Amino acid sequence: MTTNTQSMPALPAGLRVAISAGAGGIGRGIADAFIAQGAQVAVCDVDERALGDFESVYPGHLAVAADVGVEAEVDGFFDAVERRLGGLDVLINNAGIAGPTAAVEEIDPEAWRRTIDINLSGQFYCARRAVPLIKRNADGSIVNISSVAGRLGYAYRLPYAASKWAIVGMTESLSIELGGAGIRVNAILPGVVEGPRIDAVIGARAKQVGVSFEEMRAEYLKKVALGRMVTHDDIAAMTLFLCSPLGRNISGQALSVCGNVMTL
Repeated sequence: MTTNTQSMPALPAGLRVAISAGAGGIGRGIADAFIAQGAQVAVCDVDERALGDFESVYPGHLAVAADVGVEAEVDGFFDAVERRLGGLDVLINNAGIAGPTAAVEEIDPEAWRRTIDINLSGQFYCARRAVPLIKRNADGSIVNISSVAGRLGYAYRLPYAASKWAIVGMTESLSIELGGAGIRVNAILPGVVEGPRIDAVIGARAKQVGVSFEEMRAEYLKKVALGRMVTHDDIAAMTLFLCSPLGRNISGQALSVCGNVMTL
């Protein structure tokens, strides 16, 4: 997806940005937007093909293979960030997985653990390493990607929803802890985001209840006041706003970018 940079807020020159799962999907849209504004960007990802594409398009930026659910791999990524960028101004905690679609009694505990490891522990591991780098500047921003499932109940998606609610709590807590260091911490709650990931989620739910993909997609959009999905550009625009001077007094907020999802 091509990012519409003309409508993006302007950033300070040379901003240093780390983005987890930044080589594809929402993360790539955010990376594209930051790079278009002149930022120095470092991404990590588990998708080697996406990493290769990122490196071919942006050879001057850092791309590292890392699973955020593995603490040692996160450490390796931030070691590389410090060597290449010399510090950090912004962390975008974007990595996440959909997790299982199942009734609670049918959820494999290993699938539960993996969802929590990636979606929640991964954000903690990244923040733990990023914060000391950002503190050197007495200014900076952390944006944690949650979900509208972090403010609404989500039947049959328990591990995902639990992790996304926890991200909101972590965001508010960190905003209090880090405010004195001049670091703003916010969460973005995307709604139904266009792309293969939501198609897979809709397909799994359709299969579970015995309806067609098209019927289930229509059901998802009925729950959105604007009746449409959001795009990577929508998420990128909000991310840049929060990290720009326009967002200098916004912290501790969980901001939905969803077209007003009313229920899940």
